[in-house]
Amino acid sequence: MSARISVIYYSSTGNVHATAEAIAEGAAEAGAEVRLRRVAEHAPAKAIENNPEWRDHLAATSHIETATLDDLTWADGFAFGTPTRFGNVSSQLKQFIDSAGGVWEAGELANKPVTGFTSSYELHGGQESTLLSLYNVMHHWGALIVPTGYVDYDLIHEAGGNPYGLANPSSQGAPSKALLKAARFQGGRLARIAELVAPLREE
Repeated sequence: MSARISVIYYSSTGNVHATAEAIAEGAAEAGAEVRLRRVAEHAPAKAIENNPEWRDHLAATSHIETATLDDLTWADGFAFGTPTRFGNVSSQLKQFIDSAGGVWEAGELANKPVTGFTSSYELHGGQESTLLSLYNVMHHWGALIVPTGYVDYDLIHEAGGNPYGLANPSSQGAPSKALLKAARFQGGRLARIAELVAPLREE
């Protein structure tokens, strides 16, 4: 059977979105059925209007469906993306994750592979701590964390060398070709692991 993968993210100006698309592409290329979902925006309208990049990106991605809890229960595996907010997960993604208490309690999230990705302005702007903070939730869920690691050293090295998850330094511009290549690789890897694990969850 093919895996079902939900790529769920928050992006204010597009960097995390670009990585999310590449992960979704990689998972689909590996044969997975993929849902690309953005979490709901809850920042004040005035703040968004005062930042043209934020406003324009929100408008450009308005066609992407908003994530719901069904996207968690449906999936065999997840990829979660967030910009770094002071070394932590963005409030928008965190609010969605915090709403999943019921499905977590029902055992709907256990034993599902999950990976994370992020973007910060600086290269050392809290990327690793953001991913580790995200994974703290996954420990509670009983999910199976799939870090980038160095399973393909050259590929991950070219993408920035972060073994915890994909990470983009936006001060250097949009995600590089190397990062997007690594994202497609990681999406395919996540899909293949989810496909292997899914039958075991039913035993």
